[in-house]
Amino acid sequence: MQEIIGRERELAQLRRTAHGTGHVLVVTGDPGMGKTTLLDAVAGPGALRIAGSESEANLAFAGLHRLLAPLLRRAPDRPETARLRCAFGMDRGDDEPDVLRLGLAALELLAEHGGPLVVDDAHWLDRASLDLLAFLARRIGTEPLSLLIGAREDEPLPGMDGLPTLRLEPLGELDANRVLNALPQPPAGARRMRVLAEAGGNPLALVELAAVPQETGPGPLATTERLEKIFAARAQELPERTRELLLELAAADTPDPVHAPGDGWAPAERVGLVRWDGTRFRFRHPLVRSALYHSAPFEQRRRAHFVLADATRAEPDRHAWHLAAAATGPDEDVAARLEDTAERARRRGGYAAAATALERAAELSPDRADQARRLVLAANSALFTARSGWVEDLAARVVDRTDDPGLLAVAALRAGQALTVSHRHAAAFAQLTRTATDLAHRDPATALDALGTAAVVAYYWAEPGRGDEVIAALPEIDGPHDPVTEAWVRAVADPIGSREDVLPRLPALADADSGPGRAIAVATIAWLLDEAPIALRLFEQAFDQWRVRGPLPEGLGCAHGWALFEAGHWTQARAIAADSVHNGARAELPHVVAGSRTMDAAVLALRGDTARARELAAEALSTVDPSVSRMVAVRARYVLGLVAAADGDHATAYAQLRRAFTADGGFEHYHQSIAALPDLAAAANRLGSGHDAEHVVDSAERRLGGGASPRQRALLEHARAQLATDPEPHYAAALADPRTGRWPFERARALLDQAAWLRRARRISEARAPLAEALDTFRRLGAEPWTARAEAELRASGGAEPAAPAPDVLAGLSPQQQQIIRLAARGLTNREIGDRLYLSPRTVGSHLYRSFPKLGVSTRTQLRDLLG
Repeated sequence: MQEIIGRERELAQLRRTAHGTGHVLVVTGDPGMGKTTLLDAVAGPGALRIAGSESEANLAFAGLHRLLAPLLRRAPDRPETARLRCAFGMDRGDDEPDVLRLGLAALELLAEHGGPLVVDDAHWLDRASLDLLAFLARRIGTEPLSLLIGAREDEPLPGMDGLPTLRLEPLGELDANRVLNALPQPPAGARRMRVLAEAGGNPLALVELAAVPQETGPGPLATTERLEKIFAARAQELPERTRELLLELAAADTPDPVHAPGDGWAPAERVGLVRWDGTRFRFRHPLVRSALYHSAPFEQRRRAHFVLADATRAEPDRHAWHLAAAATGPDEDVAARLEDTAERARRRGGYAAAATALERAAELSPDRADQARRLVLAANSALFTARSGWVEDLAARVVDRTDDPGLLAVAALRAGQALTVSHRHAAAFAQLTRTATDLAHRDPATALDALGTAAVVAYYWAEPGRGDEVIAALPEIDGPHDPVTEAWVRAVADPIGSREDVLPRLPALADADSGPGRAIAVATIAWLLDEAPIALRLFEQAFDQWRVRGPLPEGLGCAHGWALFEAGHWTQARAIAADSVHNGARAELPHVVAGSRTMDAAVLALRGDTARARELAAEALSTVDPSVSRMVAVRARYVLGLVAAADGDHATAYAQLRRAFTADGGFEHYHQSIAALPDLAAAANRLGSGHDAEHVVDSAERRLGGGASPRQRALLEHARAQLATDPEPHYAAALADPRTGRWPFERARALLDQAAWLRRARRISEARAPLAEALDTFRRLGAEPWTARAEAELRASGGAEPAAPAPDVLAGLSPQQQQIIRLAARGLTNREIGDRLYLSPRTVGSHLYRSFPKLGVSTRTQLRDLLG
């Protein structure tokens, strides 16, 4: 093997990754830095290897298909392989595939094969394959796999944020000279100095610039464009047939019949543009392909695509794209073929590929009505890529091509929804409410959908009066209304004011068998109305049935996380927060990332990790504009207030918590602010004077009126108790309703504060029962600072401290291992657990194997006994 100069450290790191288990490494750098050479060096005979292809970037799952095709050919028939074969178009299936389940199927197939996976030029993979590659990268931790990914530094890979990365830097002067010395004819003298100067430490540039005649003049430093010109110039010296073959290879970059060996390839091999790998010709470097394709006149490229279209008639998607690349004007036949391609991609979950095909189909449509229709379909698919600018552009082009009210209505709705997943809440709200008004009579269903999305914007934004606008617009839409969507609009826009109206409908909505998507919507409504049991039941049922397909977070996962947080399921809440941070980052949704970080920070603050909680809350505030994303800002201030109080800085705690309310004492966020009331009152109690906490509490009581839920009433009375001269009736009111036990931490806080007041009032014996109940809850939740405070109060009361419960038997396991153990204790098989957690059965088994000795068990039956 040819010596690799100047990359000894990088090569060693790649080999450690390739030969390890569960290791991932992304190799980045400018073109020509040696990514491909290094990956070639570590990819042994057992490696599965693919390279991204620019020509396949619009074919959903094309990259993953090439990676898995060798394994699928010899894999036994079972649901997982059938799911993959349907996604790749190898078989037909009735159901639209779940992208995450496809990832799980791919993970299981790859784990059975083992060995390293090598993906070069990942920036040219289709988006569906990239999404699944990101899925695999996060889940191979215990599999007998490793994953090496090569990509250009200037083209970030979606979903790969946070993965270990090796950046290839330019070679130093000594190593650059060693590269030149290894050439058959090393440059010397002034020419050598010029090559070194222009190459700038780029290994490919060193080799290629040394091979060209010396030029006069200063010249620029070597760039990709300059290297491409070198390759293009080299090709111009070849025979015409060789140039035709090279252009066909550049246009396809796939093993088509036109690429068989023959006399025409020999000149290209001699000058080093291509190499034969035993099965097909490949370009020696990706820049060669780019140079030859883009330097050729269009007519020559067109002829090459016609040749390839004829060779791919048995592959309708490739055939359609080659015809589209050769088209010089409108062509309904090609447009129709692309629309068929888009439908196949959409059914496989390849939304980006579907939208791209439909956009090109619209460009090729002779009829303006077909152009508009296909652009609307493109916007429908593009919405699932969370690329809001793309969706807005597609919707705007619809307006220029049609006056069809139905198409215009959908285009307007898609434009508003695209804005919703960005942080431009004002623009999104204006677009959506305008759409709802315009369509109120001629398309009520679309109008109601627009209003439902406007309610979501109002919730994130919480600009005063926006929720009222949403509610006021509801009667203007012709009925009858869809009951779930109408309840959604009311609950999301005004959960306090709508409680009396929506609550009686909730049981019927919850019991309706209307699919998991609607069940999640009803679960969110139940959470907003503080009906925790319904919310948690529906969330669990719905997520068992339905897996979110694309990177389009709409806050539903966050609602589930906050419901779990409030109900004391903190480990599960943190797991959801971690997933939401990843999905939000992949989809470039800063407010989703920030909101998820505040959820994680809230758990950490209550468990005593104040430093990390403060860091996450500060990151959340710096990610968004607090005046635009008020929901995120209020939650972040709540965490910062908790952290300051834990540190004994009650002035800062009060200042942070006070910002959860407006200057005149109202709610900064109409749903989230109330959670901060007891902590605001506690900080005020410690400060003694110089605050307006009573004014804030009075204002909250006026806002709640008679529509308060049991939880909201308990929070209000708890705050009153800490500010009152005679707190006893307020504590009694805060704890009177047994339903407050659905929010265990909040109830335990009230019990602890009540017991502390009773002890100071010398009613010590009465203090012991609430102290014991609070202590038990804090211990169970892992709220260490509150556990310590309750233990101190119990000692001060002279009571015998109850024996500390046996430590949580799962405490020594990771959050994922805890989830697996709990599901196994409920009797689920490894495959069923894997389906829920997006893990392969092999990974589940590995976690169980490592967890059993820590728990002192050897069977699943013992697990059930252990966890009761």
